[in-house]
Parts: sequence; C-alpha cells; structure tokens
Amino acid sequence: MQVWIDRLNQSELPALAAVVQDLQRITEQEHASVQQLADVLLRDAALTSKVLRVGNSSYYNPSQETIKTISRAIVMIGFDNVRLISLSVSLIDGLLDRTPRQQLQELLARSFHAAVQARNIAGYVLTKHEEEVFIAALLHEVGELAFWGCGGQQADELGDALAAGTDHDQAVEQVLGTSFRQLNLGLIKSWNIGELASFAHGAGNLRDPAVHSVSLGVRIGAAALNGWGCPEMEGLVKELADFSGISEADAMQQVLASADEAVNVAATFGASRLCKLIPSTDPEQVQLQQAQRAASLLQPDLLLMQQAMQDLGMMATSRGDVGLILDTLLKGLHQGAGLERVMLTVLADQQRSFRAKCAVGDQTQSWLEQFVLPVDPSGQSHIFSYVLRQRQPLWMGIPASYNLDELVSLPLRQQLGKGMFFIAPLVAGTREIGVLYADNRVSGRALKHEQFVAFQRFTQLAGRCLDALSKRN
Repeated sequence: MQVWIDRLNQSELPALAAVVQDLQRITEQEHASVQQLADVLLRDAALTSKVLRVGNSSYYNPSQETIKTISRAIVMIGFDNVRLISLSVSLIDGLLDRTPRQQLQELLARSFHAAVQARNIAGYVLTKHEEEVFIAALLHEVGELAFWGCGGQQADELGDALAAGTDHDQAVEQVLGTSFRQLNLGLIKSWNIGELASFAHGAGNLRDPAVHSVSLGVRIGAAALNGWGCPEMEGLVKELADFSGISEADAMQQVLASADEAVNVAATFGASRLCKLIPSTDPEQVQLQQAQRAASLLQPDLLLMQQAMQDLGMMATSRGDVGLILDTLLKGLHQGAGLERVMLTVLADQQRSFRAKCAVGDQTQSWLEQFVLPVDPSGQSHIFSYVLRQRQPLWMGIPASYNLDELVSLPLRQQLGKGMFFIAPLVAGTREIGVLYADNRVSGRALKHEQFVAFQRFTQLAGRCLDALSKRN
C-alpha cells in the first residue's frame, strides 16, 4: 500500500495535497484568522478566482451583494464555507483538469452526493461542524479517486478487468496489491485530512454523531445508484429516521431534497459534467438513469454468445420456427455480445417500407410501436435502403464510414439518436428479409471490434436459418 501512497504523492496530486493540508491545519488552530485562510488561497490566483465565483453564486450568496476579495467572502459567507468551497474546487481541478476516466467522474459525483447528504443529516444532530462532516464524506474515497485520476496504466488494467466481469475486490487486489479501503485510509493519513475522515471508515464509531452522519451520507450516495426504492435505501431511510428523530416519510423527503441540492452544489463548484451522474429525483430521469446504469453493467457473455451461435447453426440444418430463430438472434446479440439495443426491421407493406419486427434493450419499446421507414429502391436516401441494396454490413460512426454519414437522415436520428451503430442486411438466400440494427447508446459506450465481428456472424447465421426454413416450407 505504501508504494501506492508514495506514487500518488509523486504524481499530479502534490498541489492538491498541499491545499488540503494547509486548509486542515488552519481549521485545527483554535484562533485561526481570516488573513491566514486568505493567505493560503491567494497563493493560487486561479483558485482565488474560482472561490470568489462560487462565493458570488446564488447558492452561497442569495443577497447577490458582490464579493471581490477573499476577506470579504469570509465575512459574507463564513470561514467554514470558504474553506469548504476552496477544498471542493481544488479537488475538482486536481482530478478533472485532464481527460478523466468514467470511473473517476462517477466516483466524484457519488462523493459530492454523499457529502451533501452527510452535511444535511448532521444538521439534525449537531449544532456545528457540518462543514467538517461535508469534507469527511467528500474525501471518504480519496485514495480511490486519486487512483482513477493518476493511476496510469494500472488504472487502465483495472478498468479492463472490471469491464470483463472480474470480481471487484479481487481485481483491485490483483492490480494494486491492496484494497481501496486501505488506500483511502493511507492517503487520509498521509494528507493529514483529519480524524473524522479516518473514523468514518470504522463501523464501530457510529455512536459519534458526526461519524454516523458521514457514514449514512456515504451509504446513501452509494445506494441511490440502485434506485430510490431499492431495499438498501429503505433500510437507510429507516436508519436516518431513527438517528435524526423524524418520521420515515420526512427522512425520505430529506434524502431526495439533498440529492437535488447535490446537483446544484456540483454545478456551483464548476463540475456540471458530474450533475448527470448524481441520481435524479425526477421520475422520468430516475428511469433513464437506471437504464443507463443497467446498460453500463451489461457485459459480453462469451459462453452465452457461443451457445446462441451453435443453436442458430443447428436450426439451419434442422427444424426451427421463425420466433425461435429471432429470439436466439436477439438474445445472442444483446446478452451474448453485450449490445445494449438491437432491432430487426423487416420489409412490409408489399416491400414498400421497413417496420420494426422485434427489438430488445431499454428504450426500444417505441421502435416496436412507431418505427416505419419508406424503402428507397435506389439506396441513396437513407442508410437502411443502402445496406440492403449493397448487401454490406456497416459500422457507422467510424472514419471508414464517414462518407456515408449523410445517409443517416434526420428522421433516423430522431428515432435512433446520435452516435455509433452497427447495421446489416438480413438476407435468406437471394430473398431480402430486412435490416438488423444495434447500438450502445443507452450508456454511451463505444462499440468494439469484437462486437462487430459477432454482429456480422449472427446476421449470416440468421439468414441461413431463415433460408433453410423457407426451403422446408
């Protein structure tokens, strides 16, 4: 573990660590002055500017009286709030100034959410120190944040291992040689962040109201990713109600209000890219975010994919009905190849239009009800007619197909969205059946070469099955 602590402290993090340590030291001084805090911030002109911008926001300064100096900010919005803003802005700048990994953005969003939840919970049971609770929750996963921000090749290796479905704790141990919990505790100690942040990692310290507030905030931030109605959240709401002396209904409203506040806080601190990663309380957005999370967890299942291919191969030489063929095709592409949305459109209306025959994946129900596209015999007006005419599978959205982008017409973009997709003709012998489409647009992940290879193979096998079926009939 110490190797990683030393490595992270020698990366791009020393400036962030220095700010954290200076701000923590000032807070520990019983009679810290306004000037001492101002002096720390004024060493960094960019940080000073951002703190003043946040201090002038409607969230911290509803009176909208212009604040032009750090000293004035401390007077207007308070010593503790300026320190909190400074540390939060430093954390965002220190970790998000490059091209951040998705894991880092998701964890930082969860940390901000947890921090707001913890601070608001603390407001029920503490007369002061809410700001300290906020920072302890924000930095609860500081070691893991630092790893995803500065872990280099090892972070790539861990990301690949987790994407391949390796057990999380086992993958972390293999790559780091330690756990994220130990790394978090090690960096908290190395940076001298404070006792509260350390105590919050111990389950035996929950009798301390501040520690319990941090722990609850962190656990609520994690559970919210599984939905506001998940069993874990129900248990946490009950725990919050018992802890704070309010009803469970009021506790749930507090949790939801804190989630909305967390979005405002992240935007105020200049981290708007994190806002969409904090679970929404709007019912429609909740459904969308849960779908995106489920899609991001969808991983290729090679055994299932191979079994689906074998089943289609057998159906090409034995009896198999259309329904079974298409079910196997979609299951193999969705659950096997890990493609989030798959749709088969068939020629209908005397071959004058493409209509959705079947689809799988989130956000595909509307396709079954509404997707209708006129056939263009020339193949020049849209990509569906083009691939059917050319008898050629395509990976759209990569340089090799840029010259065909104009064939992705506006009506198609409105129905399918923007981004990469696979598309291929489904042909039974010489008979044109329709067009197969697939994408990963629910989560926004890039499509992969091996998925395109599988997509082509499944299309060929389905065509053979349908050809054999037509000959038997």
